[in-house]
Amino acid sequence: MTTARTLTVPAPSPEAAETYFGAELGFEVDPDDLVRDLEAGRTEGYVVVETRAEEAFAQARIPGAINLPYRDLTPESTGHLDRNVVYVCYCESTQCNAATKGALKLAQLGFRVKRLSGGITAWIAAGYPVEGAVEAGIRCAC
Repeated sequence: MTTARTLTVPAPSPEAAETYFGAELGFEVDPDDLVRDLEAGRTEGYVVVETRAEEAFAQARIPGAINLPYRDLTPESTGHLDRNVVYVCYCESTQCNAATKGALKLAQLGFRVKRLSGGITAWIAAGYPVEGAVEAGIRCAC
């Protein structure tokens, strides 16, 4: 009998899975949770951050998001930011890593961060509201 490819590597114990997936959720937010919070006005304690270039932010952004291009993150450029909130970073999609780079830089600068799963592409695909000229299409623009 041939082992299913799905089971070639055994599943972890429930305890190991709990630790892993619990940690993963500490690092990421899904678009549905974020949109529900925004629509309910629950915006205290976090800031949504577009980490791509300024032109990408102008093209399409999550309502209320700020633009902090990851390439420009320095102690000086972030000196005005509140260190008591969590910064939820997003970019174009899973094919773009600007959110990861931005979250990393912010964390290195002492900020608490999470990443939005799927980026603006997943956000738009779910039918959630955006600001900007989305008709032009979405591109990485890191």
